[in-house]
Amino acid sequence: MNSNNKAYLYALIAVLFWSTAGSAFKLTLSYFHPYQLLFLASLISFVALLLLYLFTNRVDIRELFGIQGLKRSAVLGFLNPFLYYVILFHAYSILPAQEAMALNYLWPVTLVLLSIIFLRQRIGLISFFAIMISFTGTIIIAVRGDFTAFSLSNPLGVSLAVGSSLVWAMYWILNMKDQREPLGKLVLNFAFGTVYIIILILISSPPLSLAWQGFTGAVYVGLFEMGFTFFFWLLALRYADTTARVSNLIFLSPFLSLIFIRITVGEIIMPSTFAGLLLIISGVMIQHFLAGRKPKPKF
Repeated sequence: MNSNNKAYLYALIAVLFWSTAGSAFKLTLSYFHPYQLLFLASLISFVALLLLYLFTNRVDIRELFGIQGLKRSAVLGFLNPFLYYVILFHAYSILPAQEAMALNYLWPVTLVLLSIIFLRQRIGLISFFAIMISFTGTIIIAVRGDFTAFSLSNPLGVSLAVGSSLVWAMYWILNMKDQREPLGKLVLNFAFGTVYIIILILISSPPLSLAWQGFTGAVYVGLFEMGFTFFFWLLALRYADTTARVSNLIFLSPFLSLIFIRITVGEIIMPSTFAGLLLIISGVMIQHFLAGRKPKPKF
């Protein structure tokens, strides 16, 4: 198998697992409180990533544990996995999975907006047009296609789902400035994130569940939404001639997610969700292919 074929294989594996994330979140949250799911998934992901790092890297680990590296990971770990998944899991717990998933895919658009504010980047008319298309899709999903009443279907849930995209975009802006080895710094980020969620659990004392279905879901989320899938994506980028060859495959993920949500969760996919998601992804693709500001794949 040549390098490009390997790249496509690893990329498709990553996209397939990421496409199941929304279903896994929704099903597991029916047994676990969001904080309990986040603690178990973060801990499992940290262990999995640490083992991957130890077995696949020869980078001097002292580079990761320098004072500056620890400071960066303390901040990045607060944003992701801690704050990002606290907000996202709460959104999934109160919204239909299809809506939470679709609204979360707004993050490439919020990344552009935050880049204007924090990185002083300018956008052209094409970028502005793309942003408007994506936000129109967001509104369609938020009101479930009912423009006569024009009231949010679930104001808190919608705010949380959109807010998670803002946190992810902020995380990525800071992550772009961090030149440490990707897998190693992710291990440290998850170490800090796990500590933060432990503190939150001790303070808030959420309801404790011992359902085996919840533990099974947490293991799956930890390994295949937060953990090993990232490694598959790194392999895809490593083997590809150009990152564009595989990064375009990420656009398959939200539509595959709708299929998995329909099959596993049993939700009837609303026309407003599909139409809104189509507009969101269309805006992102215009930004990606025409405006020259390519959104980074989600990892």
